[in-house]
Amino acid sequence: MALTWLFAERSTGNIAAYMSLIADAIKLSTTEKELHNLDYPFKTIPAMKIAKLAVSGPYQEKYSGIGSLMIELSAHIAEACNDQYFACRFITVDADIEHNWSVIEFYRKNGFIPNDEMNNKKRKVISMRKDIVIQD
Repeated sequence: MALTWLFAERSTGNIAAYMSLIADAIKLSTTEKELHNLDYPFKTIPAMKIAKLAVSGPYQEKYSGIGSLMIELSAHIAEACNDQYFACRFITVDADIEHNWSVIEFYRKNGFIPNDEMNNKKRKVISMRKDIVIQD
């Protein structure tokens, strides 16, 4: 099950973008846990996944930055989940490199890094994560 947010243009009512979020969990290597100062004894770490995120072609230039805005919104939603519903340390995404290799740079620009444990050369997506806990 996913919750989906639609971003519609007010003047036309056309859908400019959408984002679907689902609950997730990821496995991190010891090195990856150290990177996030994560002293966590369990194999899996709670996360929220961006299952789908898309901006309609005609609106990509008109509303430049809307994809990054949706990622920022997902971080706020994840933080609200931490406050009210369930634990969520990371936002995850499976970046679809089969159809668009440049999507990796989009997610990197927005603070995501690849998950070592989830990636291999046969996959058509790159599993990535963004830590939503601010480190001091």
